[in-house]
Amino acid sequence: MKNLLITFGVISGIFFASCTQKSISKNAEEKTYVATEDASNFVVITDIVPDAILEIRYYSTYNFVGARIDGYLEPTALLTRQAADSLKVVSDELKAQGYRLKIYDAYRPQMGVDHFMRWGDDVTDTLMKPYFYFDLGYIARRSGHSRGSTVDLTLFDMTTEKEVDMGGTFDWFGFESHPDFGGNPETGEYTGICNSPSGRTITAEQFENRMILRRAMLRHGFKPYDEEWWHFTLINEPYPDTYFTFPVKQL
Repeated sequence: MKNLLITFGVISGIFFASCTQKSISKNAEEKTYVATEDASNFVVITDIVPDAILEIRYYSTYNFVGARIDGYLEPTALLTRQAADSLKVVSDELKAQGYRLKIYDAYRPQMGVDHFMRWGDDVTDTLMKPYFYFDLGYIARRSGHSRGSTVDLTLFDMTTEKEVDMGGTFDWFGFESHPDFGGNPETGEYTGICNSPSGRTITAEQFENRMILRRAMLRHGFKPYDEEWWHFTLINEPYPDTYFTFPVKQL
């Protein structure tokens, strides 16, 4: 095991929507965290949630960078044991409603975040812009995914054998991905109010699909992120001050 004390800028997410070119945040409050290679409390998600479907975008080239991301050595998904156990309860509840969980990303090594940072430095690299963003704000130096208890996911309908229509795709970085796009996520009420610079809208059914996932995750100990409908973090995450560095692969 190797532990390092490192001073990081405190950033909660990866992207923050704004009408600017991609850039890197440099003005965050400084705080000391621990970085470690210790994977002893991590598990493979499908060992705990065998019904989960994996589509690990950062192992592929179909992501906002357009290349496999550093540190993704195998197309698998890892979480802390505590987060995986809670996700199993979510999965069991949603399975009774006819859904399976589909995982896009979970634990993300710091080297993967560093890859995002290098991409963010090159403002001319907009290869994947038509698929993943309209206008992109800054990329954070640290991601909650690297603490091991955050997961990006959606629903898969077992009847239609298709992904559930969420009115937008994973990793679309814009207003359209905010949980309050088209409605009030606190009450679950659809309003049809869509603050989209590209003129996009969301239907009542698509908004409700997002709420089905959100309600299940919140009921079982996860908290949402206010800019991405697919992103949830375990409230009582076991390592709130630790960023892990080991690669994504079978344990």
